[in-house]
Amino acid sequence: MRRVVVLLAVLCVCDGVRFGQLCSGNPSNRRRTSDTWGQGHYGARRCRSCLNLSGCEAAVNICLPCFRGNRDHKGLDIMCEDGSEVLAPFDVTLHGEVNVFTEPQQAAINSGLILRGEGLCFKLFAMRPDRTSGSVRKGDRIGTMLPMQSVYPGITSHVHVQMCDKSDPTQYF
Repeated sequence: MRRVVVLLAVLCVCDGVRFGQLCSGNPSNRRRTSDTWGQGHYGARRCRSCLNLSGCEAAVNICLPCFRGNRDHKGLDIMCEDGSEVLAPFDVTLHGEVNVFTEPQQAAINSGLILRGEGLCFKLFAMRPDRTSGSVRKGDRIGTMLPMQSVYPGITSHVHVQMCDKSDPTQYF
């Protein structure tokens, strides 16, 4: 009987973790749903969509929408307008900057942050951190949303939230 009570107490504590506001213009953490570039839920299909087209006169770099994917989206996209403030969702410690994109065409949004708090380790992508170490309180500014529209015109601009172990973050929103 004692083991069951302890297990239930642990489950209740873990279930209580919720992300506070991530973006200054999105107090309810609205999620990116569907647009011409795809969907923002965990497990959505993704593909490599940036191309380098070399011609006689000059090379052209473009990113194109993807209509079928070859990998799964390992995060959750939270709507955030380009240039908006990105906020700490709860008291966190900052554990360094992270760069995720390999294509030169994506350089404008190739920055993010590793954070730990409330027993969670997670990463935020497509944002420029104000700093990369130390402690931050819930609601404090931690960075700026990068210009996603310059890389993916017409996409719903968003901060990508990814758990460090690549598990589904949806339960925390």
